[in-house]
Amino acid sequence: MKGVNRQPLSNRIVHALTAISIFALFFTGLGQMPVYKRYMLTEVPGFAWTGDYTITLWWHYFFGVILIAVGVYHVTYHFMRKEFDIVPKKGDLKDSWLVIKAMFTGKEEPPSEKYLPEQRLGYAFIAFWIVVMVITGLIKTIKNVNGFDFSHGVLFWSAQLHNLGFFMLILGVFGHLAAFLFKPNRQLLPGMLWGKVSACYVKFRHPLWKEGKQEAEKIIQKLGGEKKACKD
Repeated sequence: MKGVNRQPLSNRIVHALTAISIFALFFTGLGQMPVYKRYMLTEVPGFAWTGDYTITLWWHYFFGVILIAVGVYHVTYHFMRKEFDIVPKKGDLKDSWLVIKAMFTGKEEPPSEKYLPEQRLGYAFIAFWIVVMVITGLIKTIKNVNGFDFSHGVLFWSAQLHNLGFFMLILGVFGHLAAFLFKPNRQLLPGMLWGKVSACYVKFRHPLWKEGKQEAEKIIQKLGGEKKACKD
C-alpha cells in the first residue's frame, strides 16, 4: 500500500547519525578502560587499536563532535520550522500507560497524534541525557586537551554525571529498541527507514495527526475504501 509521509529525509539522516554516534561513543568510551585488552578484543583482527587509549580517546572526541553538530542542526531545523510534535505534552504519562496497557491486554488504545505519548517521553529522556553527557564531556575534554584547571568538585561531579549518563542512555536506547517487540510499533520502522508508514495504520492509530489522517484518507479512498484497503 502507498504510505503516508511521516519522516522527511532530514529526520532520517539525523536519526541515523545520532544512533551511529551514540553507539560509537559507547564503544570508544569503554575503550578508555582496560576492558578490551582484558577480554582480548584486541586479539581480534582489525581491533588491535581498541587497546590504545589515545586512539579510542580521539575517536571518542570525533563522534562527540558529530553528535553535537547533529544536535544543533536538529534543534535549529525544527525551531525554524516551528515543528514541535515530538515535544512532551501534558497527560503523556497517563496516556503512555494506557497505550502500553492496551498493547498487553489487546484493548483499544487512546487516539494518538503524529507521535505516541511514550515516543515523546522517550525522546525527552534520551535528549536530556545526551545534553548531560555533552556538557560533562566538554568539561572533561577541555581539561584533557588544554590542561585547564577546574576545581576538584567540578571534575568529580562531571565524572560521576558522565558515568551516570552513560548508563541512563543505555537504558534509554534499550527501551527505544524494546518498543519494537510490540507488533503495533513495528509499523513505525518503515517511517524511519524510508519515510512512509501505512495509510491504514495512520488512520486507526494516529487519528489526532491532522495532516497525516487527511493524507491517509485520500490514499485509502483511491484504493477503493476502507474495507478493501485495510482488510488486513
